[in-house]
Amino acid sequence: MTKTVIPFGPQHPVLPEPLQLKLVMEDDKIVEALPSIGYVHRGLEKLVELKDFNQTVYIVERVCGICSFMHSMAYVRGIEEIMDVKIPERAEYLRVIWAELARVQSHLLWLGLLADAFGFESLFMEVWKYREKIMDLMEMTTGNRVIISANKVGGMTKDLSDEHLKIIISTIDDLEKKIKRVESVFLDNYTVKQRLVGVGLLSYDDVREYCTVGPVARASGIKMDLRCTGYSAYKYLDFEPAFDTAGDSYARVAVRIKEIYTSFDLIRQAISKLPKGEINVPVRGMPNGEAISRIEQPRGEAVYYLKANGTKFLSRLKIRTPTFANIPVLLKMLPGCKLADVPVLILTIDPCISCTER
Repeated sequence: MTKTVIPFGPQHPVLPEPLQLKLVMEDDKIVEALPSIGYVHRGLEKLVELKDFNQTVYIVERVCGICSFMHSMAYVRGIEEIMDVKIPERAEYLRVIWAELARVQSHLLWLGLLADAFGFESLFMEVWKYREKIMDLMEMTTGNRVIISANKVGGMTKDLSDEHLKIIISTIDDLEKKIKRVESVFLDNYTVKQRLVGVGLLSYDDVREYCTVGPVARASGIKMDLRCTGYSAYKYLDFEPAFDTAGDSYARVAVRIKEIYTSFDLIRQAISKLPKGEINVPVRGMPNGEAISRIEQPRGEAVYYLKANGTKFLSRLKIRTPTFANIPVLLKMLPGCKLADVPVLILTIDPCISCTER
């Protein structure tokens, strides 16, 4: 049978970011997918070598506009490890609260895009309306909606007042009820299930072989969530990572919806246990040594490697983002699928090309 190569992206109505795939087709079936990336490479890791290690916090925040807080959190944790800095306990809790708020807004953004991919325009706008509530919380507590600059080496730059905490609790209580009302559309609607159930199957062995991370791995039965390792204030909180065993696109949707509720619960726990006290400590000297910092971002594990030389400039910063780890398994799941399924299958790994290319 004659093979046809179809370019998919980097500009496509359903793609939020510039990922290009060259799809090798036989009739309407995909037999091979080849990625082509590099459209938004900015050289941020090289730029870091020319900046003060404190200024780098503001650079890594700009790796990605969706999980910017967690990028800075991973970076400052690495520097604090190199310099043997112990931050106040209140700062650890504050990092968890803002990290989980960031996770909720990221998952709601993705859920809205999924609704849009199905042609559910009203649902798309409804879900993004919920996300706006989280963005409003970010603005209320930090002054910015996206890049909040709350992390610094040695703790936090911003604190949460009692009034802030009450508003956060009331907002997430209200959001939880609203999300439960629309949840059935994503999980029970006939059309959605026809497009998701049994589509893009990834077995337990597949995700292990391809070193897949985040909700994509957990939807195939891998109970791997770095928050369970107890970094930051997670060691003081009780939770079970959401997971599924079906391994299809439907399971990946279900896992992310469960994770929204898990984040709400973690925020409530963190606020109820938030200790009084300082939010940062003075940091003196220059970093000298190397460290690896790992955190659980909305899309999965992010790894930061830092090497310092005793001056204010870092010798090396290397970032491995979760989308970089998940693209290989996307190429594994596409062969055998129909062209019409490609947009939804790409969305189910929640790709962030801005993170991947930096």
